[in-house]
Amino acid sequence: MQLLLTDITKHFGREVVFQGLTHSLASGSRTAILGANGSGKSTLLQVLGGALTPTTGSIVHRVEGRDIPQEAVYRHVSIAAPYLGLYEDLSLKQAVEFHARFKPLRKGITPAEVARIAYLEHALEKPVLNFSSGMKQRLKLALAILSDTPLLLLDEPASNLDAEAIAWYRELLRAHVEGRTLVVASNRQQAEHDLCTELLEIERWKPSAA
Repeated sequence: MQLLLTDITKHFGREVVFQGLTHSLASGSRTAILGANGSGKSTLLQVLGGALTPTTGSIVHRVEGRDIPQEAVYRHVSIAAPYLGLYEDLSLKQAVEFHARFKPLRKGITPAEVARIAYLEHALEKPVLNFSSGMKQRLKLALAILSDTPLLLLDEPASNLDAEAIAWYRELLRAHVEGRTLVVASNRQQAEHDLCTELLEIERWKPSAA
């Protein structure tokens, strides 16, 4: 997926999160948005994913030369973020199957395979509500990375992961990133974004930087 951002600004009331952002992300590019906590990385990521609309300016999502209507962008995007919830009243098996109804999984991946890849096969019948924070984060990452979408958005993917799980995340991403447009929001943890080839500092578009 190609993204074209033209002079976008995002306000929440009087708070200007970022302004005057003009940038393009080529199809298949790998970009990291860097900044401190509270700097606006998550807001920008949600704008890129179509969950939020810019206050001013425009964003175009394009797949194979075809512009995607705003209301259809979500079909082409998968995202993992600490603030996004899971289907916690469902068992793991039910949650993955429910997710796959709306976001088809990558070729050859079944719901059972998602659980195995995330080292959660022992918890297939366990309610997600009872998972540890690390188990929930592995599930979020597996669902996003293993969904068949051209745009993959990851917000602080190392959150709640220990060193072993961070290594797991990096290998999973490496195996499934080819041909997709990747954007990672990070507070500069190298292990989160070391597959990215372009680094964007969110502070460039803060009002104080104008």
